Amino acid sequence: MPSPVRPLALTLTLALAAPLHAADVPQATTLERVEVSESTLRMPRSQGALPMTITVIDPQQLKQQLAITPDLGDAIGALVPSYAPSTQKLSVRGQTLRGRNPLYMIDGVPQSSPLRNGSRDGYTIDPAMIERIEIVEGSNSLQGLGAAGGIINIITKRAPDRDGVRQELTLDASAPTQGADGLGYGAAWLLGARSGAFDMVVGASWRKRGMYSDARGRLIGVDGTQGDLMDSNSRDGFAKLGYTFAGGRRLQLTANRFQLQGDGDYSAVSGDMDAGIPTTSGRAKQPGEAPRNRVLTTSLDYRDPHLAGGELRTQLYHQANRELFGGGTFATFQDPAYGPRVFDQSQNISDKDGARLSWARRGLLEDTLTVLAGADGYRDRTHQSLARTGRDWVPRSTYTGWAPFLQAEYWPVAALSINAGLRQEHGRLEVPTFRTLAFYNGVTVEGGSRTFTRTLPNLGAVWYLTDALNLFASYAQGYTLPDVGRVLRAIKTPGQRVGDFLDLKPVVSDNREVGAEFTGQAFNARVSYWTSSSKLGALLVFDAPNQVYDVARQRTRISGWEARAGWTPRAGTRLDLSYAMNHGRSDRDGDGKVDSDLDGANIAPHRVNLSWTQRWSDALSSYLQLSRLASRDFATLGERSAHFDGYATADAYLKWHAGRAGDWTLGVQNLANKQYINYVSQTVGDDDSYFAGRGRTASLTWQQVF
Repeated sequence: MPSPVRPLALTLTLALAAPLHAADVPQATTLERVEVSESTLRMPRSQGALPMTITVIDPQQLKQQLAITPDLGDAIGALVPSYAPSTQKLSVRGQTLRGRNPLYMIDGVPQSSPLRNGSRDGYTIDPAMIERIEIVEGSNSLQGLGAAGGIINIITKRAPDRDGVRQELTLDASAPTQGADGLGYGAAWLLGARSGAFDMVVGASWRKRGMYSDARGRLIGVDGTQGDLMDSNSRDGFAKLGYTFAGGRRLQLTANRFQLQGDGDYSAVSGDMDAGIPTTSGRAKQPGEAPRNRVLTTSLDYRDPHLAGGELRTQLYHQANRELFGGGTFATFQDPAYGPRVFDQSQNISDKDGARLSWARRGLLEDTLTVLAGADGYRDRTHQSLARTGRDWVPRSTYTGWAPFLQAEYWPVAALSINAGLRQEHGRLEVPTFRTLAFYNGVTVEGGSRTFTRTLPNLGAVWYLTDALNLFASYAQGYTLPDVGRVLRAIKTPGQRVGDFLDLKPVVSDNREVGAEFTGQAFNARVSYWTSSSKLGALLVFDAPNQVYDVARQRTRISGWEARAGWTPRAGTRLDLSYAMNHGRSDRDGDGKVDSDLDGANIAPHRVNLSWTQRWSDALSSYLQLSRLASRDFATLGERSAHFDGYATADAYLKWHAGRAGDWTLGVQNLANKQYINYVSQTVGDDDSYFAGRGRTASLTWQQVF
């Protein structure tokens, strides 16, 4: 279970500047704030917990998960039960958080693009560059556009606390216990240095991934369209430079360049869903260029802790993303002007620029009031083209937005904190006149612009019944756009104008949560119930013949329970349990009433996670985790439309600290070698995308710090 989970406010930053310090086994905690960076939340400090759930995956827990699997999706799912299970592919499609897409960030810089969501935003940095991951669960307007399901903020490595140089070298290799061509290996190097006011971190990584095999030794099918982690190589270059001036003022520049490129040496062999035969792979060169992801993320941060009696924080950022998808002679790409059986492949080109400004003042009204004021501005320019023929599939669209906000935390009495705020979003979408592909009747759509203004409130309270027990409740609105590209490219009716096209209206969600939390000397637990509803949602609907998802605008209502508990019965032993139950319905027939279940592309299954962490000695420790995904039926307008069989898996690792010989970790994923089909493939897949999960896979990692 992630390190202490605390309910925290929607748009309020309760950050502590120091990072988490974790041993191999989490120890019992007292009722203190979880430590969260300012890039996730906005205010520098609070006097207590606040009414929304934040999960921090600290460095030790991240190392535990990466010793088992290099897939961040698997790692997050093992620790956050409301996060949908990973597809173990390059795409994060279907990996929702509380039934909606989360906003992925790196040090506060958005990685997601709502103008055309290519579902690659979970793979924009190598795990070796990550210090920890901070997750805000539930719809909110904390970071503005895009956080429909919450926020997954990846915090990068930091420099040493003291003057000197620290280096970290990591080598790893993995292979399935059954199956061929599965060897993968990688290396990462990091250097951190501090000298007086100057500090820096630089790093580089390289990784080669082999093929994955299922529990029966069969090669798992390659996703040649959306992209795959198998049969690929990746590299990452990272740098963070900082300078601290007199008075605690700080300037920091961060840059990360990541690329994952498929090798394209294998092609998928269709399975048979009805017969339960999964899609497999055979050695055959993929047509065209193999899928890839290229991402550049840069940011310039400045902090002044003593400006006008408060603390000023600013950030300028730029993110450039180039996503190439696999090709084919899909019906969508056919056009008589280019001849018969046109082969093509698409790519997303996205550039985001933004600025964030906030100023916080503490200690008002005899130290009972903290206020935060600020504004965010951003511009997202995105389009999707067909790389072979040069056609635009999604026109070059620009979204420009700015949002002033005001937030306050007030303690009317010692046992009660009240948090409230407003954020006003101003957005403008500009789309040029464009012509759709021949598949969509080749209609001309008149360009234009749409403007949106929306005031998003939040309100919450925490009541401290005792030093160990509190109750919390919150309400907040979240705001995002539908996948604009999917909406625009699918227009088939002549005479449409962007200026009055209904399906471009934003998705505004109402999020409510109530719960209780207990933290004792050896035992901690929390339970919460939440709901999230939208009058005009945006759901993904799978178009099997063309291997794409379309957007359906429907009223949605999502709700769920989440419970977590941790027990430290003795020094060196830790047991954790987490459980999430997710329900979601939509209005499929448009009569204003929700009448159909959300499918596997839009909501997670019920899930329980168990783990046991044991420190046997100063040199030897172990970790065992179990995950059970419950079976489920899906119904559309009263008729059964899909079924999920459910499955259980176990993972483990053994770590040996060998002193000057470094740290050695042996990890095993799917310890019992369970044969299963992944969640999304079971519920919304077809014969071409009926993918099995990984069978037993062993990994060996060596790390030396010097």
